[in-house]
Amino acid sequence: MNQQLGQLALVVRDYNEAIEFYTTILGFEILEDTELSTTKRWVRVRPKGTVGAELLLAKAANEEQLSRVGNQTGGRVFLFLYTDDFDRDFDNYSSKGVVFVRPPEEQSYGKVAVFEDLYGNLWDLIQPK
Repeated sequence: MNQQLGQLALVVRDYNEAIEFYTTILGFEILEDTELSTTKRWVRVRPKGTVGAELLLAKAANEEQLSRVGNQTGGRVFLFLYTDDFDRDFDNYSSKGVVFVRPPEEQSYGKVAVFEDLYGNLWDLIQPK
């Protein structure tokens, strides 16, 4: 059996503001932005130069979904962004206003810091050892 994780749905408040954050601030590439209806789009993004898992930016369609924007995991770190140059990305994100809620530290698995996306979801920025 050969399987891989393809997409993670990330509930967002607005497609355009989410696209702006992920492409302009984090430097992700937009893979697809297809209009499905007047209220729904299929928007896929991922870090440049990678293959594998990607984010599906899914606009909240009702009040229940809207209440989950920014807190899909109850306040736990939700996503893990691996990098080959921690300091470069930490400095770049910081200069663009990304909020780091835990400062850089060395762990047994590598260098890590925790940041918030535009909605408050928590991410680990990790340079593995």
